[in-house]
Amino acid sequence: MRLPSPTALLAVSLVMLPGTVHGHAPGTWQPAAVRSTAPSAARPAHLAAPPDDFTEPLPEYRFTGAGFDACSAPPEEAMYVWRTASPYGAVNIYSSGGQRGCEQPRLTPQWVATVRSMGWQLVPTHVGLQAPCAQREDKPLRIDPDLAEEQGGQEAGEAAAALQALGLGPGSPVYLDMEAYPAGDAVCSRAVVDFTAGWTRALHAAGYRSGFYSSMDSGIADIVAAARAGRDPMPDALWYARWDGHPTTSGQAGLPDDLWSGHRIHQYRGSADETYAGVTLSVDPDELDGLVAGGA
Repeated sequence: MRLPSPTALLAVSLVMLPGTVHGHAPGTWQPAAVRSTAPSAARPAHLAAPPDDFTEPLPEYRFTGAGFDACSAPPEEAMYVWRTASPYGAVNIYSSGGQRGCEQPRLTPQWVATVRSMGWQLVPTHVGLQAPCAQREDKPLRIDPDLAEEQGGQEAGEAAAALQALGLGPGSPVYLDMEAYPAGDAVCSRAVVDFTAGWTRALHAAGYRSGFYSSMDSGIADIVAAARAGRDPMPDALWYARWDGHPTTSGQAGLPDDLWSGHRIHQYRGSADETYAGVTLSVDPDELDGLVAGGA
């Protein structure tokens, strides 16, 4: 398919409203004007509150609907076509981290501004140190259990700086990508929880929200157990991989509905090619009822 030129795409995309789609609406977006400012008593008890030195709560941006993640930020032309032809309204971006799986030549402030003007909601993701017991040869850098909380804070600083550079404002989440690791190793599990606590605390101090991505059977199981045990701070949002083919965010074994309700993303299938209006991308599909990025 011959796609319109980038110049033509920009001219058209600037008249699109965030959260709308020509012809259909694949999801709903809650912008800053209707962000959640409910008292903490109305929120699930485990969700970490903003630190005391903030004069007002962090803004919260939520999206409900279909999304996808791709290894590298897709071309603007593809994003333009998919915005109207696909069922998707949100896309992840691998915004930071030393162990990202793909190069990101297109991920610039201009790309972010352009796709946001088309109406896309963004899910920033950081790929850094992995669990001490992880077995991924392509991600060899591991958390040191003795320094886990400190290391989490350091990586949060890198992630926050990347969001700022991309023009993503306060209250935006960034999801820590903790790939699957073997269950049953207490030292490994504790290191992941400690790292995530340091990550969350530092992101809050920087004015951003904390997300956590992992397999339901490893990282998510450990974070749920930590939340039940009263560990603090916990992430503001979870993104869990369970490839069951069901695009839903509730009724999940291992993730009780009273935890992180309205703050979830479900990756329900692995990577596969999908084609809309003649444009093909390799994507992992997601169902969202959770946090997305806000503007500067």
